Amino acid sequence: MTRPSTGLRLRVEGVTHAYGPLPVLDTIDLTAHPGEVMVLVGPSGCGKSTLLGIMGGLLAPDRGTVRCDGAIPPDCLNPLTYVFQDFALLPWRSVAGNVALVLEGRLGRANRAARVAEVLALTGLTDFARAWPRQLSGGMRQRVGIARALAVRPACLLLDEPLSALDAQTRDLLLDELARLIDTAGTTTIYVTHNLAEAVRLGHQIVVLSRRPGQVRDILRIDRPLEGRSAADPDLVALEQRLWSMIRDDAAEADRERLRVPA
Repeated sequence: MTRPSTGLRLRVEGVTHAYGPLPVLDTIDLTAHPGEVMVLVGPSGCGKSTLLGIMGGLLAPDRGTVRCDGAIPPDCLNPLTYVFQDFALLPWRSVAGNVALVLEGRLGRANRAARVAEVLALTGLTDFARAWPRQLSGGMRQRVGIARALAVRPACLLLDEPLSALDAQTRDLLLDELARLIDTAGTTTIYVTHNLAEAVRLGHQIVVLSRRPGQVRDILRIDRPLEGRSAADPDLVALEQRLWSMIRDDAAEADRERLRVPA
């Protein structure tokens, strides 16, 4: 069952960023709406992960601002929470111990145990609570990372290519599960991916960034609930092909510029 939205509204206004002399982002303006999934796509090197870091407060932009609007729910322990592609689990802690890590010092023992049990059940990990990370498959380890992020009941969930390290079959299975979890949590979600099938499966708002320095080339909306979306849906397949056409053409133009080959 989908929870009412508990998410924040994130407003990105005029964000520009460079690494030394290398411009990466140029005047980005975006709004991530409460309870929706914003997906960032674009050619390699366009600044997707940099933009995610700025939105999450890990990086300061050279120019521009990021503002969060809305009330933080009282049960939210960390308004902005990340899930990374490399799992980031502590090998000396069990599955339950890894999830509990983000709750230590914030909840008492009984409440902490109840919260861990809740998210393990939500992510299908109850039977693996005492397992060590080395005993789990890649998909299961990433599931633990997602459970840990959800344990703090974030108002905004930021995911940086969380499925990219998985094989195709595991990725497809976990993608459906991730859609269900995001829908259930009701949180605002920012999702970075190279995989356009993931983008159309999860996104309410798909932001297409141009080649470096990244600018907003287009924003596509899918005003349909995540539940019931299918990889075989002809409308989603057509949208995926449209996205690929934009990104492919942009990447090809960048290659021509580097090689100084006329269009």
